[in-house]
Amino acid sequence: MLFLRGYIMNIATLGAGCFWCIEAILLNVPGVISIDVGYTGGNIDNPTYKMICEGNTGHAEVAQITFDNQQLTYEDLLLIFFEIHDPTTLNRQGNDVGTQYRSSIFYHTAEQKELAKDMLNKSQSAFNNKIVTEITAFEKFYIAEDYHQNYYNNNKNAAYCTFVIRPKLEKYLNGKK
Repeated sequence: MLFLRGYIMNIATLGAGCFWCIEAILLNVPGVISIDVGYTGGNIDNPTYKMICEGNTGHAEVAQITFDNQQLTYEDLLLIFFEIHDPTTLNRQGNDVGTQYRSSIFYHTAEQKELAKDMLNKSQSAFNNKIVTEITAFEKFYIAEDYHQNYYNNNKNAAYCTFVIRPKLEKYLNGKK
């Protein structure tokens, strides 16, 4: 837990397929202070995007979220996480296929681990298929290259943003009205 300018801030590290999608959505959630996208859960130091895409590093694309726990609880963040992607597909989200796109929660504390297990169990009833989200201890985060940060907002007219991210973002935003 961090304290900064009156905020009680926590860190969550979540993989929901492509990190551009989760980042674009979560940047619209009150209580989210910042998001860095990058890689974790693998077996090499300092991976690059090219290495990740080859699928041999063991890393997942993740969003590392700093949030104000007084505005957004970890449980609420996990509820959103389970809403914005399909946690029942192993190593894929839509057309993005590979272990780097796996549904994953990397916990930072024993409390986060227990809350993640609880929220996974509570969320299961919303899905016909079994949730395959992995819950793993966080070890090390490698920030992705600069051009991946705030990708959607910086590239709204790119094809992936138009055809993949925008519909997910609009679905989330329209569901919150």
